[in-house]
This record gives sequence, structure tokens and C-alpha cells, in this order.
Amino acid sequence: VQLQASGGGLVQAGGSLRVSCTAVGRIFSIYSMGWYRQAPGEQRELVATITSDGSTSYSDSVKGRFTISRDNPKNTVDLQMNSLKPEDTAVYYCNAKLTDWIGTDDYWGQGTQVTVSS
Repeated sequence: VQLQASGGGLVQAGGSLRVSCTAVGRIFSIYSMGWYRQAPGEQRELVATITSDGSTSYSDSVKGRFTISRDNPKNTVDLQMNSLKPEDTAVYYCNAKLTDWIGTDDYWGQGTQVTVSS
């Protein structure tokens, strides 16, 4: 199983970006998908998650600005980021808690850079 992330990039403060992630491989079921981020010198932190039934959770710092969505048949999760701030600058990592032919585990994408200039 691999998580393939795309999107991100450079944007001015107040702008928008979208990051997407697709889980590929022999997957039996995905319980939750989400996005985490890690800024230089900081620990990785939760941004948003979404369960298979569509329940969402956001960090306080992104509530009202970011929207997470999921396409279950396609095993994809998107994060729409609006009203971006310089403090949103980080490497964004896709995460999935899923069951494959080996068992149930956490999987991570390769990370995609989001840079917000002031």
C-alpha cells in the first residue's frame, strides 16, 4: 500500500491551495484518512481527519479555513485550504488507517510542501 500525495506549492497569504492523496494497493478497508503537518523545528501535528462515514475533525488553528473531503470508492482524501496564513507553512503528510492483506496499520504519504508568503 502506498499513499500518493499531490498538490501544495507556494501561495501568498490569504490565498488558497488544495492537497490530495490517494491510497493505492490491495486495500480491504480504510477507517480514517487525514492530513498532518510539520513545520521546521516543530513536531508533526494533526490538521484534519475524516472517517469512512464522513465524520470530520479539525485542529483549532484551521477550523473555518480548511475543509477535508473524501471519496471512498476512489480511496482519496482532499484538503482544501483557504485564507492561508504564513503559519500554515509546513510539509503536509497524508495519513490513512487501513486494513490490507497484511493487517491493520497506519500508512503515511511522502509529504508535500505548502509555503505561504506574507
